[in-house]
Amino acid sequence: MLLRDLLAPLLPVHATGDDSIEITGITADSRKVKPGFLFVCLTGFTVDGHTFAAQAVEKGAVAVLAQKDVDVPATIVRVPDTRRAMAMLADRFYGSPTRELKVIAVTGTNGKTTTTHLIDKILSDQQKRTGLIGTIHMRIGNVTEEVKNTTPDALELQESFRRMRDIDTEYAIIEASSHALELGRVRGCNVHTAVFTNLTQDHLDYHKTMENYRHAKSLLFAQLGNEYDPQRMKTAVLNADDEASGFFATVTPARVITYGIDNPADIRAADIEISTKGTTFVAHTFQGSVKLSLKLMGKFNVYNALAAMAVGLAEGISLEAIKSSLEQVQGVSGRFESVDAGQPFAVLVDYSHTPDSLENALVTIKEFAKGKVFCIVGCGGDRDKTKRPIMAQIATKYADLTVLTSDNPRSEDPQAILDDMLAGLKKTAPHRYTSIVDRREAIGHAVSLAVDGDVILIAGKGHETYQIIKGEVLPFDDREVAKEAIRGQKNE
Repeated sequence: MLLRDLLAPLLPVHATGDDSIEITGITADSRKVKPGFLFVCLTGFTVDGHTFAAQAVEKGAVAVLAQKDVDVPATIVRVPDTRRAMAMLADRFYGSPTRELKVIAVTGTNGKTTTTHLIDKILSDQQKRTGLIGTIHMRIGNVTEEVKNTTPDALELQESFRRMRDIDTEYAIIEASSHALELGRVRGCNVHTAVFTNLTQDHLDYHKTMENYRHAKSLLFAQLGNEYDPQRMKTAVLNADDEASGFFATVTPARVITYGIDNPADIRAADIEISTKGTTFVAHTFQGSVKLSLKLMGKFNVYNALAAMAVGLAEGISLEAIKSSLEQVQGVSGRFESVDAGQPFAVLVDYSHTPDSLENALVTIKEFAKGKVFCIVGCGGDRDKTKRPIMAQIATKYADLTVLTSDNPRSEDPQAILDDMLAGLKKTAPHRYTSIVDRREAIGHAVSLAVDGDVILIAGKGHETYQIIKGEVLPFDDREVAKEAIRGQKNE
C-alpha cells in the first residue's frame, strides 16, 4: 500500500519526504522492522520508541510515524498521538477485517478466559468457524499460538483478525483487558457483542482508582457504535449483580441483555447446587427455562455460563443447543483445574490472583471439602501492592492453613512482597498461616500435611508455566510441581 493511501484517514498529519513509497508492513518494535516497513514511535511507560527510530531506519524502515521530532533519513510522518494513529493505520493496512468478522469481546476482572472458552464452545458446536484471543493463547483456525498480552496491540490484533478472515472465520472471541481498552488497542475494532463479567479490585497500580478502572472497562461498551443495523445488531451483555453494569448500560447505545443470580435479570440462575462433580442450576431466560449440569464447579462458573448463554441466545442459538454445549465443557486450563497423581486428597490449581477471585475459589471449596482446606497463595511483584494484605486476609479467613509464598516476584524482593501480605495478618492466629518464600517448597509443605478428604488450592498462576524472578523467566508449572510433590510423598 502506498504511504499516502495509508495515511488518508489521519487528521491532522504532516509528512516530510516521499509519500508515494510502498509500505510493506507496520511495526512499533524496531527489532521486527523489515525493508519497506513503517516504524511507529510509541511513548511507553519505560521506553520511548522515538529513540529507536534511527535503528529502525538502519534495518530498512522507509517511513517513521512520530509525535516528537526525529532526525532520520526516511519519510517522517508527524501526528499528535502515534498510538491513536497506529490503530487507524492498522485497520486500514489490514483491510478493516472486523467489518467481515463478528467480534465478541469479554471484559471484566475475573472470568474472561472461561467465558470466552464457553462462548467458543457454543458457537463451534453450531459449525461456526471461530478464532480465539486471550490470556492462555491465540487460536486461528486449528493453529494455536502463544500471546504476550491478554489483548495484543492494535497492529497485532488487526493482523490476527486479517488472518482469521483469510480462512473464512466468522467469529473472533477475544478478552479485552482494561489496559488494552485504556491504551486504545481495540480502537478501530467493529465489536459485535461486548460482555461484562464483574468489576473487583485489580490493576490499581495502573488505574489508581476503582473509578478509573471502571471507566477503562466502560470504553468497550461506549465503542459499540451508535447505529442500529438490523443485519448486525450490537449487543451488550451485562452482569445484573454487579453495580458497574448500571453505568455501562448508560454509556452504550446497543441493546442490553442482563444475566445474574441475586438480582432480576433477563437470564437468571436459580436452585444452584455445587458438588465435587460440578454444578447444577436452573436458568430462567426470555426463551424459556432449562436445567443445566455443568462439570465446572462454583458459583462464579454459573455467572460465566450465564454470560455465554446470553451471547448464544443473542446469536439465535436454541436454549437446548446451548445447554448441550455448556454441559460438555470439562474445564479450562488453570481455572479450578484438578491435579490427580493418585493422591487421596484434592489438589486444585486456579488463576485466582485478585481478592474477589480468591474468595470465590475458597468459598466454593468450603462447600464441598470434607476435610481441611490448604491455600497456597502469593502476589505478583511490580503490581498492585494494596491487594497484598487483602489477599492474605481472605486466604486465612477461609483456609485452615494458608501458605504464603512467591508468585511472580519480577524485580521485587520476594520476602518484601510476603511482608506486605503478612501485614494484613496481625490479628490472625499464627497457627492458621505460615510463610515459605520458595513456591516449590510451599507446595511440597501443603502436600506433606494433606490427608484423605482435604483440599489444596494452589492459587495465582493457573495455566502459567513459568516464574519471573529478577528479570529471569524460569520454568515453573504449579500442576507439575504438585504432581512431583505427591509422588515424592508416596516414595517416602
